[in-house]
Amino acid sequence: MRTALLQSSGRPGSTVENLKVLDEAAGRAAAAGAGLLVAPEMFLTGYAIGGDIARLAEPADGDSADAIAETATRHGLAIAYGYPERAGDTVFNSAQLISADGTRLANYRKTHLFGCFERDHFTPGDQQVVQAELGGLRVGILICYDVEFPENVRAHALAGTDLLVVPTAQMHPFQFVAESMIPVRAFENQMYVAYVNRAGREGEFEFVGLSTLAGPDGVARTRAGRGEELVLADVDPAFLAASREENPYLKDRRPGLYGSLV
Repeated sequence: MRTALLQSSGRPGSTVENLKVLDEAAGRAAAAGAGLLVAPEMFLTGYAIGGDIARLAEPADGDSADAIAETATRHGLAIAYGYPERAGDTVFNSAQLISADGTRLANYRKTHLFGCFERDHFTPGDQQVVQAELGGLRVGILICYDVEFPENVRAHALAGTDLLVVPTAQMHPFQFVAESMIPVRAFENQMYVAYVNRAGREGEFEFVGLSTLAGPDGVARTRAGRGEELVLADVDPAFLAASREENPYLKDRRPGLYGSLV
């Protein structure tokens, strides 16, 4: 499945404008043969928008979800995107996957919040593994800081995730996560990982870009630069199956020795 990574910070504070940016990117991705478009963490509203996070937060089935479902249907590709999710009086840092026919397939709430900024504005989720079937692949979702915990990615590996999509707001000076950690996560867990970042300066944060799709061999299939960019790469189920057959990590685990980890 050809996967498009939209590296962009959109228009912080404007849901309307960000829906337009997403629609334009979906058109370009579909024209290039993509079956999935992944946008960054909090793409719908912007990340560093302070008190506007609560004001702009929407339910998982809100108006913006409907608009993105229409975009997905019109362009004929699935879309995964980050947004602030409102559930009653609670706000989560969430990511949602919508299919090419407009069906809401999966909604994930970030479980590991990074820094005071996120802890001030969000409640952490409590479901570690969220998955959906898409294009013959089992697609899982994590958000940014979540992927830096090896336990999270291993849980996805054990649950059979083939492609892990990770909407991200990775900032300076942590670019080594995109450059080094993500390919290692893909290799040690035998999956594809699509890590999709924001770009440029936003408020107090400088996002480093470097979005990548890494394969189970630890090799980046594509990597963006530091600016706004749409990059594409293929997720190959046959290659994944062959790699899993050859790589012994998951088969050679000895869970009985790992009790002290929890």
